[in-house]
Order: sequence, then C-alpha cells, then structure tokens
Amino acid sequence: MDKTRRDIIFERFGLIATKLGNQIHLRTLRDAFATFMPFMMLAGFVTLINYVILEPTGFMGKIVDPDTLTTIQQIGESIANGTLSITTLLIVAAVSYHMCVSRDYSNHIAAVLVSISTFVVLTPMATMYTPENASKAIEVTGIIPVSHTGASGMFVGIFVGLLATELFIKLSNNEKLQIKLSGNIPPAVLKSFNVLIPIIITVTSFAIISFAINQLFNMDVNALITTIITGPLSKITTGLPGFLLITSVANLFFGFGIHQAVISGPLLDPFLIQNMQENMAAYANKEEIPHIINMAFKDTFAVMGGSGNTIALLIAIFIFSRRKDYKDFAKLSVAPAIFNISEPIIFGLPIVFNISLIIPFVLAPIFSLTIAYFATAAGWINHVVVQIPWTTPPVISGFLATGGDWRAALLQVLIIAASVFIYLPFLRVDEKVTASMSNE
Repeated sequence: MDKTRRDIIFERFGLIATKLGNQIHLRTLRDAFATFMPFMMLAGFVTLINYVILEPTGFMGKIVDPDTLTTIQQIGESIANGTLSITTLLIVAAVSYHMCVSRDYSNHIAAVLVSISTFVVLTPMATMYTPENASKAIEVTGIIPVSHTGASGMFVGIFVGLLATELFIKLSNNEKLQIKLSGNIPPAVLKSFNVLIPIIITVTSFAIISFAINQLFNMDVNALITTIITGPLSKITTGLPGFLLITSVANLFFGFGIHQAVISGPLLDPFLIQNMQENMAAYANKEEIPHIINMAFKDTFAVMGGSGNTIALLIAIFIFSRRKDYKDFAKLSVAPAIFNISEPIIFGLPIVFNISLIIPFVLAPIFSLTIAYFATAAGWINHVVVQIPWTTPPVISGFLATGGDWRAALLQVLIIAASVFIYLPFLRVDEKVTASMSNE
C-alpha cells in the first residue's frame, strides 16, 4: 500500500473515531464514570483494609483481640454503605450533571435533583424479608432496598440520568413552560419557578410510565430493564469473547489517536463496575466470588505500564533496540509507565498511526487477559476482589487486587516477560521502516 493511500485510510479512520468519541451520550457516560471512580477506589481500599488487614481470622487476629478488630471494621462498613450501597444514586447524579455540561445547560442542580427524584419514583419501596427462625418471607414496605441503590440498579440509574435529564432540559428551554415573575425576586426563587412546570412534567411522566409497566408486566422498571437489556448485554460484554473484542477495538482506536476509554468506557464500565462491586460484597461476606472479569481485572492485567501493556514494549526497547532515539524515548516514558501512564510512549515513539506497533499494542492485552482469565478460572490465582487505583504499579497491583495473592503478582511478571516477545518482532519491523524512511 503506497504512503498516500495509507494516510487517507488513517485520516478517515481517525475522523470516524473522533465522531464516535464525541457522541454526546457516550461522552456523558465516560465523564460520569470518571467522576464516580474515586468512590469505587475508596470502597476498594476499605475492602482491602477491612477484610485483609483487619480480618479477625487473619494475621492481625494473632496480634490484636479479634473482637476489637470486628468493632474497628464498623468504620469500613459505614464507608461501604456510603459508597457501594448507593452506587446507583451517585451514578444518577454524575450522569445528570455531565449531561447538563454536554448540553450547555446551566441549572445543574435542578437537573440532578429531578433525576434523583425520578429514580426514587421508579424504585419500588418494598422488599421481601425472612425473619430469624421463620420459614416464610414477609413484605417490608416503606424502604428502598439496597439491591436497587447498589450496583444491581446501576442501569436504571444510567437510563434515568440520561433520559430524565434530556426531557427536563428540553422542557426547561421551552419559554412557554416558564413562569414569569416580576419585581425584585431573588435569583434562586426565580430559577426555581422557571423550572417548576418542567419538574412536574418530568417526574409525573416517569411515574406514569412506572405505573403502566407495573400494570402491564407485573414487574418494576428495575426488573424489566434487567430482563430485556442488562442481563443479555452483561453476558456479551463481560463474557471473555465480547470483553476481548471491545477491549481490542478500543485499543485499536487508541492507535489512531482516540483514547481507548472513549470506546470501552461507555460500553464496558457499567458492567465491569457492577461485577466489581458484587465481587467486593461477596469477598466481604466470605461468599463465593461470582465474577472473573471486572473493572480491576482489566486494569490489573491489560493496563500494565498503560494501555496495550506498553511496559513490555519499553523493556523490549531497553534490551533489544539498536536505535538510540528509541531508547531515549523509552527513558522519558519509563517513569510514567510505572504508574500505568502510556501516553508518552504512545505519542512520542510513536505508536499512534504506526501500523507496525499498533498490531502488538492490540495483541498484547488479548494475550494477557486470556491468560489471566484461565488462570483465575483454574484456581491458580485468586479472583480480583479489590478495586485499586489504575495507577497502581504492575506486580503490586496484582497482589493488592486479589486480596494479597502473591501468585497474581508472579503471573503479572510472567505475562510482561511473554509480552516483550510479542512486541519484539514488530519493534524490529518498525526500526527497519524508520531507518528506511530516514535514508530517503
């Protein structure tokens, strides 16, 4: 393929990637989950501290009285209640806020409050409970079940955040629905009256929809969305083939200058976060861990040194490269790579628009995720049960994310070593291409 045709293909692909990355709803979800992630990391730290370090049956139980450790764990449990148990409420607020930003709508607080109110309208305030020593469950009313405010209600939160905010903004921008007040009116009062009718219409509309669904299908909105949308999508996106496909496409887009989070974030993050939270809850309750693939699993095994597991490329350059300029780029990139920041090597070497290196950039994570998946399934390493910051250095990340399993750290070392040889032949090709272009 001649250079001109190649450049045209790269340019067109880049335009498509840019357009997709700027799609308003995908951008809103990406930004919302970025805002939400610190709460997930806090919950991850609490899980690690409570159920690894402060575990009464663990090593600390031999140093400190187990009853004292159980009492101290209450601090972490309260933090979990304020993070994991209200995941959906946090998501509703974050999605609504970023939708306002995307739509350039200034009354953020009104939109966020409308979305939270709408979410509660759609949530059944009852649950089934089996009392101690009883054989029959009874219905308890007047409460909002944690199953709806936690991770399992996340998709209702996403839909409410998007749809309720969209409707509210559209109604609010209609001047015919604004109540005009005259006189010396405080700005806060004026704003509240301007959105009074849009609030009434939005919340009431969703209440009617919820009532209709309940009457027609004898189920609430959460159950309906889970049945027809969340369940099937979750099996596709967090099953190994679908997960690898989306991750690979996202890395391919990164090879054309569009950050992989733009693609994988909206498609994967809701499912990965839900799986992560269910794993953390199961780990805290000493139950069987339900999921292999989750948010920290991706970060631990597919972002070693940054997207594309580029720490392996840096090692390949340091050991095998014959080009001084490549080694100079690698020296500049190594410090960020320790904390999984790959942009210096991606844009500096570059990997972007460089087909020789885009190929292993996509292949290396496929290899690492597949190996880690089957190692977990076989019981060779523990499941990933702790949400760690994505900037946690490789090897340390494997140890922490699996609740202190040294085998996961060793597996990371082996995967990095193998990935060096995935990158190596493509690095050789790239060096020859660069040398030939320099001689022209």
